[in-house]
Amino acid sequence: MIAFVRPAKRRSAVAGLVPLAAILLALTTVSLDAGTAAAQEGASRVRVDAVRSEPLSQTVPVIGRLVARQAGSVAARISGPILEFRVEVGDRVAAGDIIAVLDDATMRAQRDLAAAGLAVARAELKTKQAQITLAQQELKRLEGLKKSAAFSQARFEDALQEVVIAEAGAREAESSVTSARAELRLAEINLEYTQITAPYDGVITRRLSEAGSYASAGEELVNMIADHTLEVEADVPSNRLLGLTAGATIDVTLDNGTKFQAAVRAIIPNENPLTRTRAVRFVPDFGPQGQAAAGVLANEQSVTVQVPIGAPREIVSVHKDAIIKKPNDTIVFVVTDGKAEPRSIVLGEAVGSRYEVLDGLAVGDLVVVRGNERLQPGTPVQIEEAS
Repeated sequence: MIAFVRPAKRRSAVAGLVPLAAILLALTTVSLDAGTAAAQEGASRVRVDAVRSEPLSQTVPVIGRLVARQAGSVAARISGPILEFRVEVGDRVAAGDIIAVLDDATMRAQRDLAAAGLAVARAELKTKQAQITLAQQELKRLEGLKKSAAFSQARFEDALQEVVIAEAGAREAESSVTSARAELRLAEINLEYTQITAPYDGVITRRLSEAGSYASAGEELVNMIADHTLEVEADVPSNRLLGLTAGATIDVTLDNGTKFQAAVRAIIPNENPLTRTRAVRFVPDFGPQGQAAAGVLANEQSVTVQVPIGAPREIVSVHKDAIIKKPNDTIVFVVTDGKAEPRSIVLGEAVGSRYEVLDGLAVGDLVVVRGNERLQPGTPVQIEEAS
């Protein structure tokens, strides 16, 4: 019986080991989970932001104005009575449209007189050319008599001179034709000038005379502005001109809030000694929004120009919320291997909600922007997702 009892005891002991191992494994798992939870409970919850590289192009507002590239008076080119005005103040005209008409009776008479003078000059030229032909025929006849007793040397020499004289007279007649043709052209131009036309597209801003008045040559009849070719002009401090190279684009805002861009066309090399500013001209690109407002744009209208402080450059920047100011230092907390470590930095200029970093950080570093006020060196952190 003893031989059968011992094997039975061994099976009982092995069977008892299985639940014991399961219990130990369960206890170990519970212990690990509790440790992880405890570690997470000890970590500070923070929000981070990456240090990044971005272009720095700070601007300062400068008050400017819209200026017309073409503006001024339209004058009469010849003298004469004004028969009619065809425009009123505020009328929009295209280049070539008739603004006013002068009495052209005198100019027509002068043109007819010049045309008659040209006809006379041409007839005189034909007469001189015929005289040349006659003189040449006489000379040729005398040359045929050289071997006969009827030949006269004196008559032959006279015939030579008559040819020279006839040719000189023809050249004089040709000059008279040229002069008469020019006089006719001048008369025709003056006749054309009896119609005063718009030199460019624009708007009539003022009428300076009336129908029935006598206009002298050079007298101003109307003022007009080309309002579709406006430029932006601003008096920029000379120490802010570095960022305004030819073709550089800046932002401009109208006084009604409409925004558009403009490119630098020219910096006028004339500095105001009182304000230390120079006039800068910009070519605007109003775009669809600006074109819709083109009808209300005006010469000398006020605008705000965003002038760059300096030439654009790439900078390393950090969010302002990451910065902690101390009496003798400026630090941020950088997250490395799940821990927050303080790092001293040197700041440059402000760029919106960020600051330029001159030293201490590299692009891609994760800095704490929320929860950094309670951190200590080496504090474990748990990063929150931005909402």
